Amino acid sequence: MFLLDTCALLWWTLDPEKLSDAAANACDMIYEHGAFVSSISIWEIGIKIKKKKLDIGIGIREYVHHLKSLNIIKIIPVDEDIWMENISLQWEHRDPADRTLVATAKMKKLPIITSDQIIQNFYSNVIW
Repeated sequence: MFLLDTCALLWWTLDPEKLSDAAANACDMIYEHGAFVSSISIWEIGIKIKKKKLDIGIGIREYVHHLKSLNIIKIIPVDEDIWMENISLQWEHRDPADRTLVATAKMKKLPIITSDQIIQNFYSNVIW
């Protein structure tokens, strides 16, 4: 099991050729073993759609409904424990979504599928 970062989620569902070979191989296992997504990724996608910086061809509610209907993606809510872990990270990175993804992965002991070099430099359990 692993946590998909926001870009990996979008690429897996909409543009899989953008995934690295290792990420694509891991994502192939989603159909058998499932995967996790942080609810902050849903927020991040929704904000980008609302600001017209991202067009996925459907609205965010429809996209989330589709993800849930697959019955292989578990969306992890951002609760106070994840926020506390986020705050306690010894990491200067200010992006709240990236910090929350790393905090979630650390707490759940999950690798993150991400192409984000900043995350890769901080969190060693990355698939890319």
